[in-house]
Amino acid sequence: MDDQEMQLKVRRVSDKFTESMYVLANEPSVALYRLQEHVRRSLPELVQHKTDMQSWEEQSQGAIYSVEYACSAVKSMTNSSLYFKSIDGLLRQAISMKEQISASQGRRWGCVLPGIWRYDSYPNT
Repeated sequence: MDDQEMQLKVRRVSDKFTESMYVLANEPSVALYRLQEHVRRSLPELVQHKTDMQSWEEQSQGAIYSVEYACSAVKSMTNSSLYFKSIDGLLRQAISMKEQISASQGRRWGCVLPGIWRYDSYPNT
């Protein structure tokens, strides 16, 4: 055999071998095996990420609830200003009435010593 002939045969065998390895490496069952290996390696990490995300979601839902509750409390406080104004007006009226009563009693009663009151009879009252 000639040297060129030998190289040609070696090249053919090498090409056929390479083609066979390529077909074998890309066979569907091998692809499924590689996919299974990939899933097996990456699934625990994905599960951990999922549990972390669920935990963060629960925490954020709790924070959202707290903020919404605080907002509703502030809104109810602003709505209660009408009631506080009404209470303020009623207190002012009560103080005014108390002062009128005290003034009318002050004409008849006088303080002689601290804690001792005496009735004065005025001729014009």
